Amino acid sequence: MSATILALTWSIPLSIRMASMKHRVKSVIISVFNALLGLPTVLVGLLLYLIFSRSGPLGFLKLLYTPQIIVIGQAILITPLLVSLMYEVFTKALAEYWELALSLGASRGQAYKTVIREVSGDILTISLIGFSRAIGELGVALIVGGNIKGYTRVLTTAIALEVEKGEFNVAMILGLLLFIIVLSVILSIRFIKRGTQ
Repeated sequence: MSATILALTWSIPLSIRMASMKHRVKSVIISVFNALLGLPTVLVGLLLYLIFSRSGPLGFLKLLYTPQIIVIGQAILITPLLVSLMYEVFTKALAEYWELALSLGASRGQAYKTVIREVSGDILTISLIGFSRAIGELGVALIVGGNIKGYTRVLTTAIALEVEKGEFNVAMILGLLLFIIVLSVILSIRFIKRGTQ
């Protein structure tokens, strides 16, 4: 959940900015984000490892093999997904609500808030998609987290470890637990969303 929230902090402003751009470069940028959807998780993990290792440019931060680097890695991983989906949502919303809000006397800031409020349900749905992607991720968590018991071991890395040990029953139970967690979060948020409408 932390990775999703972190990714949203930059994905929402970036998506709005891209949707409101008139320059031709916009199509190039969105094409890059769409291409990054297929980026292998192990590659993201490897790049982060090289950056945050002791000999890397950000090694002095000592984030490697910590829960924080897993959150950062997963946030980076799901950013292209969030941006690509929210770009489409904001493109339609800006066309429908932007000029209307300005014509009613709203400032640019107020107009942006209106647009975000109108698509808040879509943003929540996209956030759930991002959360599902992040929680089921393995490559980043394994490479930069190190699968340290009681510290950086997450459900996906625990499943991989049990499979490697040949404990398939345990791996299946952990997989079922992961599915139940994702389903519970999604159903809970949908219930809350329905209750606020």
